[in-house]
Amino acid sequence: MGDGSTLRTGLKEWSTVCRSLERGRQIFLLRKGGIYESAGEFEVEHRRFVLFRTYVHQKREMLKPEVHGDFEPRAAEPERVELRCWCEVSDIVEVRSRERVDALGAEHVWTPPLIVMRFNYRPENPLYLLVVRTFLLHEPVTIENTIAYAGCKSWVPLERAVDVSDSRAALPHDDFARRRGRVLETLACASKAGAR
Repeated sequence: MGDGSTLRTGLKEWSTVCRSLERGRQIFLLRKGGIYESAGEFEVEHRRFVLFRTYVHQKREMLKPEVHGDFEPRAAEPERVELRCWCEVSDIVEVRSRERVDALGAEHVWTPPLIVMRFNYRPENPLYLLVVRTFLLHEPVTIENTIAYAGCKSWVPLERAVDVSDSRAALPHDDFARRRGRVLETLACASKAGAR
């Protein structure tokens, strides 16, 4: 992963969602797989990673109208990818019901069909919500989008390390802490309501 000032792992995510994370509009991701349980706690394969923008699988109808201006329709992934930010996972929560994500509707840019799709994809696997703090790189890094990055995989080893020193947080510490607390509290409340 690096010595703390560099990262060599990318997580593929829709470009529009990456922009929402960069702007502090959203502070979490939804994922299936790549999570394991260790000593009673959920762990992710990589706690710190660079966001690797993807375009082809984005669907405009699965994004709220507020971010349609960021949507770029493409028939193929670009030959070069601009790496602009990285994330650090602060919390991992297993999401057991649609209601728990629905309760967070104001905190993300996805429409209900995306949430349904995430739950229905490999239904035998649990869905996890990853609360992440996003940092903007001091200078964006452009890399060649080689065949090694192609395919349906979430994690990609980057061919060269990305310098994350002098990064700037997308949200000030207090703002992130407040939003994080709201997300976790909402999930906990939705969980209790569903158990009644």
